[in-house]
Amino acid sequence: MSYDDSIVATGSMDKSCKIWDSRSGQCIETLHGHSDEVLDVCFDFRGKQLLSVSADSTGKVFDVRTYKCTATFVGHEREICKGTFNPSGKRVATASSDKTVRLWDIDAEKCLQVLEGHTDEVFGCQFNYNGDLLISGSKDNTCRIWRDANFRSPGSAH
Repeated sequence: MSYDDSIVATGSMDKSCKIWDSRSGQCIETLHGHSDEVLDVCFDFRGKQLLSVSADSTGKVFDVRTYKCTATFVGHEREICKGTFNPSGKRVATASSDKTVRLWDIDAEKCLQVLEGHTDEVFGCQFNYNGDLLISGSKDNTCRIWRDANFRSPGSAH
């Protein structure tokens, strides 16, 4: 759901995302671009961008006003299970079945860093409110807290 509760986004097995008016329940727009099912969608904190991640191993950022794809992230070796924006809306983190979390620059469409350390699928990631911590959760039964000295120093919790 968007920051102002006016729209809702959904991802689908049909490889699309839909934007819905939360008041009327009507579909406003259908977004295309993935070649496999969409596993997660989320809005940035201002509600201006939508991130979709897919079993096709890519992530995409869409402008919510124009519904155009503004960035595509390619680099994971397996499906992306979860994606999240940092608080500024300039970066994205993606969690993948390839056992990594990747940090992306939206404008450059570039992977800034690959966070390694999990021994099984990573199914979740989230920035804290300040954007200086990133937590990831894995099927290896651990959570890792990545601190922003460019997210190089992981802490682990079992």
